[in-house]
Amino acid sequence: MPHRGAEHTGARIARVRKVRRLTQRELADIAPVSYSTITKVEQGTIPASAAVIGALARALSVPVSDLTGQPYLHDLERDQLDGLIQPIREALDVYDLGADPLISPRPLDVLHAHADSLCAEIRDTNLRRAATELPGLIQEVTTAAHLAGEDRAWEVLASTYRTAYDVATKLGYADLCTVALDRMDWAATRASSPILAGMRQYMRALLYLRSGQYRTGQRLIEVALTTLQHAPPGLARDATTGQLHLGASMLYANAQRADDAEGHLREAEQIAARTGAVERLNWLAFGPANVNAHRVAALAGLNRYDEAVQVAERMTIPEDWPRSRASRHHVEVARAKLLTGNATSAFESLVAARKAGPQQTKYCWVARETYLGLEASRRQLPGTLAHYGAWLGM
Repeated sequence: MPHRGAEHTGARIARVRKVRRLTQRELADIAPVSYSTITKVEQGTIPASAAVIGALARALSVPVSDLTGQPYLHDLERDQLDGLIQPIREALDVYDLGADPLISPRPLDVLHAHADSLCAEIRDTNLRRAATELPGLIQEVTTAAHLAGEDRAWEVLASTYRTAYDVATKLGYADLCTVALDRMDWAATRASSPILAGMRQYMRALLYLRSGQYRTGQRLIEVALTTLQHAPPGLARDATTGQLHLGASMLYANAQRADDAEGHLREAEQIAARTGAVERLNWLAFGPANVNAHRVAALAGLNRYDEAVQVAERMTIPEDWPRSRASRHHVEVARAKLLTGNATSAFESLVAARKAGPQQTKYCWVARETYLGLEASRRQLPGTLAHYGAWLGM
């Protein structure tokens, strides 16, 4: 059944494939992705996985964003979020100009608290609020760091760059993600912080995960784990190390290396057993619940959707779990449920994702593709599903 709403990823894949003058079978040979998967994805009858999109993007020599359609400019304009991006770009561009003589920065403790509050806003999925305040804070902390020249000031600046990465990721601006991470590396080097350097490599590895370049992502994780050995022993090093193992599990799962993925999950599980839930430490959301959520996502990456759903159903989501993490987990579960044929339960998970983090869910390509898969699976849409699609702008 063809989609009635916005163009889906499969339609974009078909368009680029035709520009490259490839048949579906020829693309399947190059990618490699099975012919039947390409057919179903192009028809919109199944949602494309990150692994499939990454493989096809590389085979077609286009960025992943060309296939996912991100950023969703029409919807960002309608929600008046697009105007928040350019000020962030401009703020990121003054990193090496020294102190701005027109800015009198607040005390470092105040700036640290402000930067931390924006991290909290991101975890609560208040993207508009964080993005609105961020450019001014970046410029103020840039001046403070150049004036003070001390490690703590550079650490605060690295935190603001990390928030810029978070905003860009959630709104679909892949190019801005790269710039923000370059700035984060620049500040982390001046702060002489192995923890920040390791976190930056972790987030960089996630970009390669999304683009299907798994080996490069795996190498970045290996470098980050080595870097963390230079950090002082303690909770921060343990939690960051655990999160790196979770990132590695996703890279290996999507590369269809199940044993390696499971090995990294076990490492993270052992660390989480020691640390407990430390969601607010460096805002990595690390802990036993996050290990379980990554196990669900890893099983989905391995195309073991029934097992992913079973693990998800056994999970207990903590009441104080970061809303951004809960929202993303519900989206992953929704997709897995759809691919096991349980459309009703899949939609319930999409609703849960929206409830946990509406701004994040609205601009998540996995949520959109899952919705379109639900739309394609039903000849007559229930009113609640159609209403959800209208909210997504689809």
